[in-house]
Amino acid sequence: MNARTTAAGRIAAGLTLMSCLGVALAAPRDIDAPGQSADTAVPHGAPKGAAALAASPSPDDVGDADSFGRAVQFLGLADGNFDLAADCTGDTFPCTVLAPPPASTSFSYTDLGHVTLPARAAHSLLCYWFSPFLTIGYGNDGASPIVAHLNYTPTVTIENPMLDDPSLIDPTTGLPFGGQLLTGMTSSETFETPLEPGTHVTERTRDSAVCIAGLISKSTLMSTYGFTDAQARDFFKQQMTLRLNVSGTAQYVDFAALYFGWRIVGD
Repeated sequence: MNARTTAAGRIAAGLTLMSCLGVALAAPRDIDAPGQSADTAVPHGAPKGAAALAASPSPDDVGDADSFGRAVQFLGLADGNFDLAADCTGDTFPCTVLAPPPASTSFSYTDLGHVTLPARAAHSLLCYWFSPFLTIGYGNDGASPIVAHLNYTPTVTIENPMLDDPSLIDPTTGLPFGGQLLTGMTSSETFETPLEPGTHVTERTRDSAVCIAGLISKSTLMSTYGFTDAQARDFFKQQMTLRLNVSGTAQYVDFAALYFGWRIVGD
């Protein structure tokens, strides 16, 4: 073997090595994309129905097409509490004085806890986990049987710069939003306890509720509040603050300590 043949062989080997390194160092491809293999970046035949899977589903198919397939994002938590008492003197928490029975007592608290989200924290949906922990004392000092009750309804005030626009009208009030909107939560509860004369009982309850359609969503902004598609998308591009409110009534209640935990999630 002469020197010329040896040199040619070395050149060929070098070119082969460079070609292999070029394949190895090539930009990685999405192996989950249709037409890509998991072990090499060599295109292969797309499976049947791949085009249909890649297409976005319709609301008729999945109910909420905007959030379909998106991961849940944990966006923050808050909590709040208040008391109901015959005498609130010295109480370190917000407190409402209970009217003597048989009168009913109303209570209403705003901004028990709040979460401020940065811009683009969610794509199209905000949802919640709501966990009340309640201690309630009921009493009947009268001569006849009664039914004691306590109910509460949580709501959320959402503040968003888009709602400062005076041309945007809140259909629930007929007035401009004024920088915020009030939305409900499907987490209301009513407790009723029959009491014989001279009876006093204390009950402690703990549960959790999660939202389904969403605390606020792109589809709700469009269907309920009259936003355009572009306005609904812009809504989620803004920083916003969510404030928890709780109101309700109580009757034949000796005392109550009401605590509410609240976590916000989104897509």
